[in-house]
Formats: sequence, C-alpha cells, structure tokens
Amino acid sequence: MTARFDPAQLPAAPDLSFEIPLWAAGIVRVGGIDEAGRGAWAGPVAAGAVILPPDPQLPGRLAGVRDSKQMTPAQRDFWAREIRAAALAWGVGFASPQEIDQIGIVGATRQAAGRALAALTLAPDYLLVDFLDLPEAGLPQRALIKGDARSLSIAAASVLAKTARDALMGSLDADYPGYGFARHKGYGTRRHQEALALLGPSAVHRRSFAPVRACLERTSAGNF
Repeated sequence: MTARFDPAQLPAAPDLSFEIPLWAAGIVRVGGIDEAGRGAWAGPVAAGAVILPPDPQLPGRLAGVRDSKQMTPAQRDFWAREIRAAALAWGVGFASPQEIDQIGIVGATRQAAGRALAALTLAPDYLLVDFLDLPEAGLPQRALIKGDARSLSIAAASVLAKTARDALMGSLDADYPGYGFARHKGYGTRRHQEALALLGPSAVHRRSFAPVRACLERTSAGNF
C-alpha cells in the first residue's frame, strides 16, 4: 500500500508533486482524500474529498493550506472557503459512532471516504489518499504516508474534513451538554476524561474505544 518515507524529505508545504505528473498523463480529475476524527473517543469520523483544477499555480492561490492539524481554527475556516471556491468538486462524508463500533475505525473511515466520494459532483479518475487504501472505490489510487503534508489535494481534503467535523461536534455540544465537545471535539483530553467519569458515556461515544469501554465496565460493575 505504501512505501517507506523519510520525514526529512517533507516539503515546506504540500505541493503538486504527485498531481502534476498525473495531469500531464491526461488524468485530469485527481481526487485527494483525507480523514478527521479517527482517534477521537466520541462523534463520527469524517472524510473529505477534493478534486482541484489542473493548475500548477494553485499552491500560490492556496498558500495557507496545510495538514489541518497544523492550522488554527480561524485559518482552517478561511482556507476551507478558499478550497471550496477553487475546487472542481468537493465532498464530505461521515461514519457514525455506531458504525465505528460495528466495523472498526478503519472500516468506518473507508465508509466515510466512500460517502465523501459519492458527494462529489464530478467523478475522479485517480485518488491520492492519506495513508489508507480504498479498495471499494474501484479507482486507481496511491496511498501516501504523511500525504496531508505532501500533496495539496490531500491537504485540502484534510481541511474540509476537519472543519465539517468540528462544526458537527459544536452542534453535538448543545445536544449533550457537559462533555465539552465544542472545545475538545471528542478527543481524549483531561476535561473529556473527567466529564466521562462524571456523566458516563453519551449516545455519541464510541463504545469500542478503550476509555469509553472501561467507563461502561465500571458502570455495569456498580462502581460508577
């Protein structure tokens, strides 16, 4: 699926090193895919899909786009708008906590990616994916280690997935008060751990994840 990669060879910013040779070969619709929320204890996993136009000048237009984890919330919101304006097509898909528990996080991430692809208004001819293969897509593809730091298409997908998921976690904060979802987005922070111990798991917690499962076991044993 992937080859070894030396982190010292990471570019200063994600670029079009993978896209340009594909465009030159006549593969115009190159879709970048990335996920957000894979390691969270609560909420869905999200995936973004982005098809950028075959324009070598795009790194200038999207100069602030990075791996979404390296950006501030304000930066992500700004560049998400720029990505949507520049893209030929884009889509976001989710897989629920229940699906994560049923088929595992890898299967659910693939499910979310499939839904992001289905949301595209144009069908891609080739996929660049961040460290994951998508056999169900039925498309030629390449999985890249640290793809969101190397490919502008993958980085753009990362930003769309992250901003969409963060917005959803903000709405879940109103539905499930006390957990702090709007702040930590379902990840395992100390505040989240404390809320989980106090309130027990909510309907959007991933029961297959060890910290949530341990809380449930304490509850069933009468120690909660």
